[in-house]
Amino acid sequence: MFAVLTISDRASADASIDTSGPIIRSKLESTTSLRFFGSAIVPDDVSRIRDAVRSFCAEKQVDLVITTGGTGFGVRDCTPEAIGPLLERQAPGIVHLLVSSSLAKTPFAALSRPVAGTIGSTLVITLPGSAKAVKECVDALLAGGILGHALDLITGGSGEGVHKALASAPAAAAPESREHAHAHDHAHTHHHHDHSHSHGHTHARPRLAQDPSASVALRQRVSPFPIIPLEDALAIIADTVPVLTPISANVGPHLRGHVLAEDVYAPNDAPENMTTNVDVYAAREPAGTYQVLSAQSWSDRSKPIPRGHIYRINTGAPLPLGCDAVVMVEDTELVSSELDHSGKATEEKQVKILVQVAAQENVRLPGSDVKKGDLVLRKGQVITPLGGEVGTLAFVGKKDASPRRKPVVALLSTGNELRDLSEDQNAHEDTEAWGGIWDTNRPSLHTALASLGYEVVDFGIVPDDFVGHRDKIKAALNKADLVLTTGGSSMGSSDLLKPVIEDLGGIIHFGRVAVKPGKPTTFATVAHEGARADKVIFALPGNPASALVCFNLFVIPALRRLAGFDKQRCQLPRVRVQAKSMRLDPRPEFHRAVIRRTATGQLKAYSTGGQRSSRVASLSGANGLVALPGWKEGEKRTLDKDELADAVVVGEIEMEW
Repeated sequence: MFAVLTISDRASADASIDTSGPIIRSKLESTTSLRFFGSAIVPDDVSRIRDAVRSFCAEKQVDLVITTGGTGFGVRDCTPEAIGPLLERQAPGIVHLLVSSSLAKTPFAALSRPVAGTIGSTLVITLPGSAKAVKECVDALLAGGILGHALDLITGGSGEGVHKALASAPAAAAPESREHAHAHDHAHTHHHHDHSHSHGHTHARPRLAQDPSASVALRQRVSPFPIIPLEDALAIIADTVPVLTPISANVGPHLRGHVLAEDVYAPNDAPENMTTNVDVYAAREPAGTYQVLSAQSWSDRSKPIPRGHIYRINTGAPLPLGCDAVVMVEDTELVSSELDHSGKATEEKQVKILVQVAAQENVRLPGSDVKKGDLVLRKGQVITPLGGEVGTLAFVGKKDASPRRKPVVALLSTGNELRDLSEDQNAHEDTEAWGGIWDTNRPSLHTALASLGYEVVDFGIVPDDFVGHRDKIKAALNKADLVLTTGGSSMGSSDLLKPVIEDLGGIIHFGRVAVKPGKPTTFATVAHEGARADKVIFALPGNPASALVCFNLFVIPALRRLAGFDKQRCQLPRVRVQAKSMRLDPRPEFHRAVIRRTATGQLKAYSTGGQRSSRVASLSGANGLVALPGWKEGEKRTLDKDELADAVVVGEIEMEW
């Protein structure tokens, strides 16, 4: 099946002017066996384009998505920028085919910027916006069965028919034809090898990480993982991380941090009877002097109180039968008391009511707070540690709730150079050559995770050994929903996390991010046997400050999404702050700072000092990360004093007096 996406500001406002989308549909339906799945029109907006493409690719029956529009050099043209980072496997041959076939018609095709490749098991191809160019490009894709052969291979086919046809091509073919056939046959053979272990819609993926068995001299010198913008990385996390299944739990403080998996309705009216909202006397007659009854002296609640009596009750208690008004203690005076054997007053006997009280004054009527069947908490609502949500559940008498399960986190550090704080600190005193360091990341990250209410399984330190890495990661995947590692994610000869992830069949969604600190941050998922959803892996940089900053930027949103947070609430909140003269780096940087609110209501951010990625002290006391823009040649190099910037709030904001 195929889907068509038209990208145009004008067509998104008036669908009737879209001619290119219908042309694609008509040509594919009339000349191929592909069935039409659906179409959409979006404006030239990166996020809208990505949402539409991801939505189509999430449908397992959609094998092909063709877009039209936004591939040129116009100010609003952003299709390549929107779709390019989503592609898991590039298809440069298809791009070359589109450009070369168009150049044969017009030199202006040199200004076209198509991209093509696969997202999962879906082929995505971007075409120009004009109807004439669309016709020419679709004809080029269909010529010689190129499109059909590509889809056959992507969906697990062998391409045997094409292979036989190429093998039986006449030997007297023209030189350029033989050259083309050889190139195509070579490409087919290589592609078929990649898919030799495919089953259904599960495809072997090209490995990008370095081969850990290769010698150090032959290791990669340039990372094969593209550096992607922070916004793209966060969008990939939000769209990829699965939401965990609901559980049944008793209502209590252990629900804090959970997300409700269903709407909660009041099972009964609240209150169920007429009650008082102050400490009072319940009365049924006008002002005067009355005998006093209480719960101890009048236990038969099925009968109205006798005339000439009032009933003393506390706040929230139901009114006795026959009473529809209450009198506050301040509006009465004591007339007489019961005395004990020593003559000491022990209980009220008679009380005089000094005011005339209207019916239902200071009375809560049945259902006045909540009526039976009212929606009291919504699906997706977070049960905060402030008590309001748990209090609401208790208020309506809900003993059980259905929240999403909170993720379990497996935590480990990597590196032969690390020492565990629990080991004998004198063990290395006589080893002068040893230059080890204390493992800082596990204790700091464990503390952060525990403070957020997540269960942590500590897997300790993993030495720089491929088998050891793989076995420890496999064990962690068995125990946890998210595996959090630090170190081993960069380009060193002993950086093994990426090769291990690929060896386990995982998908590395990104391996580098344009952010400081934390460029080698890696995000991956692994389809784990027996698990209902993919397991999540984050490989954070080994430098302590980098690890904690990236934990707040990337891991917390993933944990929240696993727990069922709405996508819009997964990231930590941001505020506008007045910065204090911070130097800019070519990469966007998150500067560790202390945010304080001044007496005049302004938020100011004060740097915690040196921002070197290994300096974990820069996070001691920090409650914010000031988002500094990347510096460009010719621009000023510092964020001036009191200039405004966004800051991620990672702790409680301080007051400045």
